[in-house]
Amino acid sequence: MDSADVAIVGGGPAGTSAAWAAAREGADALVVEKGVPRSDRERLGPDSTDAAGMLDYWVDIMDVDPAAIPDDVILSTLDGAEFIGPNESVTLESTGIDSSYDHFGFAFHRAKFDDWLRDRAEAAGGTYRVGTSVTTVDTDLERDPRHRLELADGTEVGADYLILADGPQRTVTTGVLDQFLPGSRSVSDVLSPDGANHIAYQEHRRIPEELFDPDHIKFWWGVIPGHTAYPWIFPNDDNVARVGLTMPIGMDLDDVEEPASYALLDAEDESIPSGAVYLRRLLEREYPGYDLEDFPLVEDRGKQKGTEAYPISSTRPIDSPTAAGIAVVGGAMGSTSAFHEGGDHVAVRTGALAGELAANDRLLAYNGRWKKAIGDEILRNATFADLVRDWKPDDWDRVFAATRQMQSKGGYDWLGALRSGPTALRIVADYKWTKRGFAGGKYVQIRQDEYEV
Repeated sequence: MDSADVAIVGGGPAGTSAAWAAAREGADALVVEKGVPRSDRERLGPDSTDAAGMLDYWVDIMDVDPAAIPDDVILSTLDGAEFIGPNESVTLESTGIDSSYDHFGFAFHRAKFDDWLRDRAEAAGGTYRVGTSVTTVDTDLERDPRHRLELADGTEVGADYLILADGPQRTVTTGVLDQFLPGSRSVSDVLSPDGANHIAYQEHRRIPEELFDPDHIKFWWGVIPGHTAYPWIFPNDDNVARVGLTMPIGMDLDDVEEPASYALLDAEDESIPSGAVYLRRLLEREYPGYDLEDFPLVEDRGKQKGTEAYPISSTRPIDSPTAAGIAVVGGAMGSTSAFHEGGDHVAVRTGALAGELAANDRLLAYNGRWKKAIGDEILRNATFADLVRDWKPDDWDRVFAATRQMQSKGGYDWLGALRSGPTALRIVADYKWTKRGFAGGKYVQIRQDEYEV
């Protein structure tokens, strides 16, 4: 049986950051990654699919110096974001959160970012075993080592600490954690991939020169049904953009109230359209006079021929049974995002925290440390997600119009809202009230003290 001080399931941003941090602290860290082929990567690696944008304050949450990221990873710097409703829009040129990064954010090449994190972990002394997967985990707290992992290639690995970084699909995480929950309770009750998550689909398309906006990311809200469902355009390099969307898994058209109010639904639709159909309609609506052929697929990018689909975590996080020597990180713990697309910043940070603490036999501190590091971000995301849960297309228009008004009246606080009228006041009041409901870590769906270890 092979052995490691820290065994890590999953080689994405959270897993490789855990290996880097653990190895840097002198631990023997092993990452097990099943590996998927991609058109834009020469070697096997994680399923590196993401809209791949980084906001300014996310850089600080991630706790990685942007200057250390290779030039070919960062595709473009961003000066703002445009939020577009059915009839109203607002452009933000500041996140409103203090940051050490000079721009609004940057767009990056996710596969190259993951490869860089892997190279960084291996340079620190971590081991990255790709091409096989973890099939079972046997944990015995009276045994040394406590955890034994069986791999698909027949190898067994023993480790005293186990870090679960298998993303929002949680193929290993659920079974490992369920043994520590009382009765018939399961992690799937709160983190079920088919019940609590969304699916994202995106295409890498070359945008006509006269239409390409390299400085702004764009989001469309209230044009497709579903809680936190929205299309986007992320500008990359060379007039290429990621045109994509996120939508609920398994939504039925019969469940949609007032389907005619959604701009990207058609009266002839008998079911929820596919992601590809939604994106074709988006381009037709936003750029009249152009054909789809004017936005050709860039087939040497993305997962396969310029396209990719992937699950994203759209739930709230859980604690880890750290007394058992186990930490769950990144998308596997539900931390990536409850509101907006993108979770690499919190994945990197939670992975690094777990790796560092495991290497120093201090994993019991993990649940408190991750809340201190990313708690404000999770609180914002959970608040926004709950706030918009029942919004209809008209609500998005109303909010975007009020937000523009607040911009001109001094900001998004009580004073700016007071100067902007009753709609703005209601928005701020609803946000503050909803946020209060999640204060004190109430956004956590399974607390540390609920595990039986």
